[in-house]
Amino acid sequence: MHTWHWHNWEGLPYLTCNLLKPWSHGFFTQQFWPRLPNELTQALQPAASAYRLKQVHGNTVLTPQEVDDHVNTSDDDLALADGLISQQPLQAVWVASADCTPVLIGDVKTGQVAALHAGWRGTAAKIIPEAIMRMRSHGSSLADLRVAMGPAIAGEVYQVSVEVAAEIGSSIIPDDDLEKIVDTLHDLPNSPLLRDIEPGKVRLDVRRVNVLQLEQLGISLEQIAIAPYCTFQTPEHFFSYRREREKKVQWSGIVSGSK
Repeated sequence: MHTWHWHNWEGLPYLTCNLLKPWSHGFFTQQFWPRLPNELTQALQPAASAYRLKQVHGNTVLTPQEVDDHVNTSDDDLALADGLISQQPLQAVWVASADCTPVLIGDVKTGQVAALHAGWRGTAAKIIPEAIMRMRSHGSSLADLRVAMGPAIAGEVYQVSVEVAAEIGSSIIPDDDLEKIVDTLHDLPNSPLLRDIEPGKVRLDVRRVNVLQLEQLGISLEQIAIAPYCTFQTPEHFFSYRREREKKVQWSGIVSGSK
């Protein structure tokens, strides 16, 4: 099992994962709200430049250069996307989440990092495989990647429709038949689906689906860590949109290293 550690910055708690030890990183708690990444980067690596996005529940992954180009050529303050991958050292890439899965990835050989926002829609659209494809086009090898999934809503409390389960399931099970996909998901060892007493509903473990996507790419379980915290069930540390219905978030970020 990969270990997770609590740290303090200015008396406030954030989480790190030993799998990402080579990089300054953190899964920050709601206690930091409403601070933004340019300030939170000071906790990780004051010399780094901070990058963030306007997240839209898609699978677009951008580089800092693409973010800068977009902001310089449009009226938008932020680029629309759900993932960032670094291009050079000392780039801090950040995502916000409030039940969706924050995913931080590092490459032990190149030092390159990624930060992704993987809710059920982003997961259905395979945002993690998209990001890894871009990292590979920048010279990464699968064996060198380390993937940490931060605090997110746990399967046992995340009720969704069977249609949503089938949509996300189709990312790992190639079938057009909704019922077949759901049945196949239920039959998987350590299934991402749990039964629900309400008709037409199931409980969905989104992080587990992301793990299955990674395994299909050829990434081993030793390269993946999942935070032992559920945003919905840990109100003392994390905002949960399901719990509060408020547009508040916690930030997760990682700083690229040198080759």
